[in-house]
Amino acid sequence: MNRRGAEEAEEEGKKVLGKVYLVGAGPGDPGLMTLKGKGLLECADVVIYDALVSPAILAMINPQAEKIDAGKRRGRHSLMQEETTQLMIEKAEDNAIVVRLKGGDPFVFGRGGEEMEELLNAGVPVEVVPGITSGIAAPAYAGIPLTHRLYSSSVTFVTGHEAAGKYRPAVNWNAIAHGSETIVIYMGIHNLPYIVEELVKAGLSEETPIALVRWGTRPDQEELIGELGTIVEEVEKSGFGAPAIVVIGAVVNMHKILSGCRLL
Repeated sequence: MNRRGAEEAEEEGKKVLGKVYLVGAGPGDPGLMTLKGKGLLECADVVIYDALVSPAILAMINPQAEKIDAGKRRGRHSLMQEETTQLMIEKAEDNAIVVRLKGGDPFVFGRGGEEMEELLNAGVPVEVVPGITSGIAAPAYAGIPLTHRLYSSSVTFVTGHEAAGKYRPAVNWNAIAHGSETIVIYMGIHNLPYIVEELVKAGLSEETPIALVRWGTRPDQEELIGELGTIVEEVEKSGFGAPAIVVIGAVVNMHKILSGCRLL
């Protein structure tokens, strides 16, 4: 449904009455959910949520609201992206408050920009409610500061899982390796062997510290700390899996000093 379709629907007496809120649910800890996001969940008519939204956040949803699982996991898609967007448009035609609930932040590797553009093209009012992204929160809960005056004054956020048909074919890992002192990789576990190979090929030492943080900020948070040269073998031995954030750089060494201070 495009803008012309919305205009035709309006002429026929079918108006888009509601508003869609793209809400960031944060990384999982319910204490990190924004007050604005929580308030919208409590009064929402419809909530369309992703797979990585924690049960504690889902418990905040208005009991009378319609709840729809649109989650995407590797090898399993509840709804295709186009179907999810169309669903939001349809729900906004009959409901005042439609919440699109996304893990982390909608605009940080969350396809929020794509969804907002499509909704606006269809004439649907949209508002973004930012959330705390896992690339910041998960390392923090693991005692890893992304910047530190002695170790890092720059951070690069990058996806380790690229969409087919995107604007360019691949991440330039050579540029990433030399671009900043700290590298944070989202959705990088499945492609970790390739990513590590490319970073080492680009000149990073095999002794560069690396941390994997699984289910960051949740009670079952796990960390795997190692070095670039051996981390792939350690992942295979331990069975450490997704979803996890990857942090690469000297700041990872702070884990052994700060990790005992986290509260979960």
